[in-house]
Parts: sequence; structure tokens; C-alpha cells
Amino acid sequence: MSSPLLFAIAALIWGSTFFAITLQLGEVAPAVSVVYRFGLASATLFAWCLLRGDKLYLPWRAQRWVVLQGFFTFALSYVCTYGSEQYLVSGLVAVLFALMVFWTPICSRIAFGTPIAWRTWAAGMIALVGVTMLFYRSIAGAWNEIAGGGTGHFLLGLTLALAATIASSAGTVVVSKVREQSSNLLLTMAWSMFWGTSMVTAWALATGQPFVLPGAPRYWMALLYLSLFGSVIAFHAYFTLINRIGSAKAVYIGVVTPVISVLLSIQLEHYRPGPVEWLGMAVCLASVAWALRAPAAVATPSPSSQPAPEASLAAIPEVP
Repeated sequence: MSSPLLFAIAALIWGSTFFAITLQLGEVAPAVSVVYRFGLASATLFAWCLLRGDKLYLPWRAQRWVVLQGFFTFALSYVCTYGSEQYLVSGLVAVLFALMVFWTPICSRIAFGTPIAWRTWAAGMIALVGVTMLFYRSIAGAWNEIAGGGTGHFLLGLTLALAATIASSAGTVVVSKVREQSSNLLLTMAWSMFWGTSMVTAWALATGQPFVLPGAPRYWMALLYLSLFGSVIAFHAYFTLINRIGSAKAVYIGVVTPVISVLLSIQLEHYRPGPVEWLGMAVCLASVAWALRAPAAVATPSPSSQPAPEASLAAIPEVP
């Protein structure tokens, strides 16, 4: 399969996973949907490894880092992502995930002391301006709603989405430790998803969230798409692309993904951005593209991610 086709597959799948998540909201608690998604994805990856003849055992020195990756990448990040999409348009969540380009080097700096180039800081400041323009009217409306005695759920959604991007970036940084212990990406992904699923399951049970089986066909279609395409096929295409053209070019998927997500939101969620919102998105994504041209911005290209959701995105588009 050609490199342009691999790029298109990963970008199109991850660009659509943010909307696909909205098809799972409503009848089933968000955390329970995360359990269903990554339980199926983990089982698929373990089966894939067995078919390849891989041993499923990982020593504890590797497992301890895989557990941490599972917590950040497939537990905390996705619980926050699913929760945020109850209150935000999916395309806006995708734009926020592009900020992983900046969160990832910051997390690497905190964890390992990795230096950050001036261009990354400058692009990050510009991105914040773009995000402010993108959300200014909505945030102002939420504050007015709170002042009038309302709930201001938009602010909760925005906070959860930002927490998801930071958690994904932290998981991306942990991957460097995972890769020191094991080079089998499919196996470490399988274990990471397994541990993340286990943690979210424990959280859902502890908080009394019911494990129900929805009857809506769209839920099951979204579950299969997110598990098999968004969590298995897209990651495999992305990893293959990294091996062929390098992470410095492959991470541009993180710029294309939000564009696709916003276009889908306009068509399917009746999202109608005004001139200021369009300009904010353009400024944010342009700053991401500029940062990705700097060597330091791609100094920690670890596969983990989402978009991801999905999705993530400077080092691993986690995506949702």
C-alpha cells in the first residue's frame, strides 16, 4: 500500500472518529462506552498478535510503563473525551487535540528535561490566540448562562477536552519508556488498551454506572468502527507510515484531522462557525503546522495516542 494512501486512511479515519463518538452518547454512560470500545480493540490486537505467532507475555519492567500508558492514553484521556462531547461539537474537540503538538514537548520537558525550541513556544502562544478566538463567543455565552442561574455545561466540556489532550500527551511521552522495553508495537498497544479498559471498568463500577447493551444499530456500528478502524487499522497505517517517511512528515495527520472533523460537524451536527471562529481555527492549525516544521516539535514522536480519538496528534494522533 502506498504512503499517500496510508496517510489518507489514517487522516480520514481519525478525522471521522470524533463524530462517531457522538453516536455512542445517550443510552450508555460515556465510561461504559470506553470500556466496550477498547475491550473489543484490545481483544482484536491480542488475536492479531497470536496469529503472527507472538508471545503475549511482557515482563514487569515493561508492564509497569504499559500500565501507565494505559492510564493516560486509553483511560483518562478517553473518559474525558467522551464526556466532553456531551457538551461540545465534535469538530471543536478535534481542534483542541491538535494542541498535543505543544502539550507533548511540555510533558517531555517536565518528565525528562527535554529542551523546547523557541519556535515551539512562539507557535504555542499563537495557537492559544486562535483557540481564544474559536471559543470566545461560546465561553462568554456560558458565563452569562451561569450568571443567570444556568449550568454552563459548555465550560465543563471545554475543561474535559483540554484535560483529555494533556492526558494524551502524557501518554505519548510514556511511550518512549515502553519502547525501551519492547519493540512489539501491536503487543504493547494491546496490553495498554487492556489496562486502560480495566481501569475504566473499575471506575464505572465504583461510580455505579450501569453496563447496558443499547438497542440502537447506530451505536453498534459506531462501536465497531471506533474499535476496529479508529483503534486498530488507523494506528497500524500510522505506524507503517512512520517507518516509511518518518514521524516529521507523518505527524501532519494531526493538522488534517481537525479539518475533516470540523467539516463533518458542519454537515452532520449543524455547526455554524462565524468569521471569528473560522479565523481562530485557521490561526490555531497554522500555528500547529509551523510548530511541526521545527525539529524540537517532533523530538518525541511516540506511537500511543488520540486522535485520537481518536485521534492523537503531534506524536500520536490518539484519536478518538
